[in-house]
Parts: sequence; C-alpha cells; structure tokens
Amino acid sequence: MGSVPTRIAVTRAVSSAMQSCELTHLARAPIDVDRARLQHASYERTLERLGCRIVRLAEESALADSVFVEDTAIVLDEIALITRPGAQSRRGETPTVAQALGQYRELAYLQAPATLDGGDVLRVDRTVYVGISTRSNEAAVQQLRDLLPRFGYRVQSVPVFGCLHLKSAVTQLAEGLLLVNPQFIDPSHFPGVDFLPVDPAEPFAANAMMIGEEVIYSASHPATASRMREHGVRVQTVEMSEMEKAEGAVTCCSLVFSMEA
Repeated sequence: MGSVPTRIAVTRAVSSAMQSCELTHLARAPIDVDRARLQHASYERTLERLGCRIVRLAEESALADSVFVEDTAIVLDEIALITRPGAQSRRGETPTVAQALGQYRELAYLQAPATLDGGDVLRVDRTVYVGISTRSNEAAVQQLRDLLPRFGYRVQSVPVFGCLHLKSAVTQLAEGLLLVNPQFIDPSHFPGVDFLPVDPAEPFAANAMMIGEEVIYSASHPATASRMREHGVRVQTVEMSEMEKAEGAVTCCSLVFSMEA
C-alpha cells in the first residue's frame, strides 16, 4: 500500500489564453500551450510522488495567468489569506481558489488599497517575509501585520529589485538554508540562516519548492541544481520552460499545505 498523503496541493489547469499572460521583466515569446499542459501534468505527478494530494481546479480560459495559483492566496497552518493580486487582470482568479481553500482553512481577505501576489511571500519558521515589488505594496504588509501576529507570526518587508517576486530572488531549501540571488534582494534581511547563491550564469535560478526533505526545481538551471546537490539537497527536476516564458516557476503553480492543521 502507498503512504497516505499528508499534504494538499491546489493546482489549476493551464489556460488556453496563456499566451496573453502579464509580463514585467521578460520580452514576450511564443508559448506552446499543449507543451505547457504536459509540463504541468508532470509537475503534478512530482507533487503526488512527494506525498501531496492534488486538488485540481478547472481551467479558467479567460484568465491567462490562472495556472499560477500561488499568487492568489497565502496558506498558513491557522488561516488562509486570499490576496488582491497586483495585476488587475488577475483579480478574477481568487474566487474559485477561495472556494477550494475554504474547505480546509478559515479565510481572510486582503482589502484595497493593498496589493499582494503570493509569490512575494516567503515563510521561514515564524517569520513571514513580504517582497515589496511591482505587484505587492506596503499597504499589504500593514494588513498582514494587523492579522498575523495573533497567530504568532512576525511580518518583515523586503525590497525586491530586478525580478518579479520575492520568490524569484530567494526560497527555502532546508531548515536554516535559503537559495538566493543577491542581485535581486539584500540577504541581510534574513538573519540567522545560511545562504546558497545561485550560479551567476543563471540569475532566475533562485526559485525552488521545498516539499518535506525534497526540493522540486526547474530543469532550466542545471548549474545551480548541481550546487544544490553538492550541498546535500535532494533535488527533483521538472521541465518548466513554457511557464518560465510567462514569468512563472515551480512555486507559482501550486498552493501546498498540511492536511492536519
């Protein structure tokens, strides 16, 4: 018998309109939607192998970026916060995500004038780091500071420059170890941890997704993957080329959280 999944991974099917995705730092390139769907299916299978139960939301054919469900919510053990995405075209993505998450968590909602993409939020232990970027603002940080301390979290803002989201610049690989591109953020905002820098030839390689003791990682960054393995990180690579043309990455395509909370 296989092991019983201990985590939920909320995903959403790739939109047929993905070619019209929002772009901030990349030039538009043709996206092969069929290939994107095959890559997304492989990504979901990897999540399942690592003990996640997939909750797959239906395609939103009119919402080009809707496969990137991470941006629509922050799911903590105690609560799920439905965000207010920084791109107005993406705000229609949140209702179906809220409906799905409401089965597992109490919900709270970010309010205007706050804007926040979940890709700008990184939790490390009891600190919630929030990137100040083109998509997320200080009003969102203040609302998180009003909400999260009651659950024992500290909220820290981090300026982001040269990339879309905080998680384009830094993600967690293991307890006390962060993968980072120091060109995009100042690592001094993250005291008390060790850093593994990305390979300089791979500036967009800092996005990794820790699932238990494994890390899901894009096959587009082999030099940084080699660094990670040399550091003892157990890496599971997936093809993400079509998502990356839409400024997406491995963390963007799911909301993963414990079933037990």
